[in-house]
Amino acid sequence: MNNFKMTNMPKVYFGQGALKEALNTELKTVGDNVLLAYGGGSIKKTGIYDEVVTLLKEAGKNIFEFSGIMSNPTYAKVLEGAKIVKDNQIDFIIAVGGGSVIDCCKIVSAQAKVDQDIWQMEFVDGKLPTEFIPMAAVTTASGTGSEMNNGAVITNEELKIKAGMLGALSKFAVLDPAYTLTVPMKQVVSGAFDTLSHAMETYFGKPLENNVSDEINEAIMRNTIRNIRAAIKEPQDIQARSELMWDSAMAENGILKLGKVTDFQAHQIEHQLGAYTDCNHGQGLAVIHPVLYRHIYEAGVSKFARFAKEVWHVDDTNLTEKETALKGIEALADFIKEIGLPTTLTQMNITDVDMLKKVADSSNITAGCCKQLSHDEIFEILKECL
Repeated sequence: MNNFKMTNMPKVYFGQGALKEALNTELKTVGDNVLLAYGGGSIKKTGIYDEVVTLLKEAGKNIFEFSGIMSNPTYAKVLEGAKIVKDNQIDFIIAVGGGSVIDCCKIVSAQAKVDQDIWQMEFVDGKLPTEFIPMAAVTTASGTGSEMNNGAVITNEELKIKAGMLGALSKFAVLDPAYTLTVPMKQVVSGAFDTLSHAMETYFGKPLENNVSDEINEAIMRNTIRNIRAAIKEPQDIQARSELMWDSAMAENGILKLGKVTDFQAHQIEHQLGAYTDCNHGQGLAVIHPVLYRHIYEAGVSKFARFAKEVWHVDDTNLTEKETALKGIEALADFIKEIGLPTTLTQMNITDVDMLKKVADSSNITAGCCKQLSHDEIFEILKECL
């Protein structure tokens, strides 16, 4: 296990009806001008919007809105939000939605506190923001775990780059699993697979020797797999939704990453695929993971064999370590098919090989991957995904 430093996480209000307690408690300590940020308007149909607005009005806050935040939020949208914050002297931001809304607001929070372009600041000048407009996250769709950290994924459409940025850490997060009951099952499953992907990408990061974080991770992966199946079987199962929501938070609150250099090579490839196609994140990951793992497992064969046994319950009797590892990857691929996620890029209507070459050449190569990939090998992986 590597040395590490553990920092604070957001205060979490978890459970049905948690919003009222959270806002009644926390709004006492924030300024008068509050930005309410959300996506395409589904929160108005479900009643969540009215809940939040009522509580804000009862607290005497002035409400300003920032709506229309899209999946795969763009840098242009960040700049739009930052302008609203500056023009209206916003004191506090409440992001209501899934990971896209929360991610966008994290960077809005940072951009609103600096005069220079924050994309230039982070990616060209190599400087990270240190001041932020305070914010909170009200999660309505689980999977990304964005409410638990200060990372955000933003797409710069002009540059054709989808990349991770650092922004604000929420002061508090509201996780009410009942809010996820109205989310379409397709989104539930792709979001939950994102959770599983976060766990796997951490698990297979360096160092490969097992530690307490990895053993917690195995439990999170097993629980996620079990409850995806439960949610599909009974879509209104609030217990399954509760488990998936907390799995999502646990996978991205930093606990599993302590003492690790995380991998996230599948995410880096999918991010660039998303930059070029605006594809569904969880679906893209589902296609990439098994193919990627067949390329890299021999560099970490013992860990992949353990993954097979501890997560997928593969019986390794009379199997070599290599055979066991491959059985685990096969079990992952079978599960992806079982839960209705695509298994090829063709199923996602992505067939342009020339475009895939651009995706490969622009993908970030991660240091934590157990096998260091080249851009050419990433291209081979993407072609195999077709």
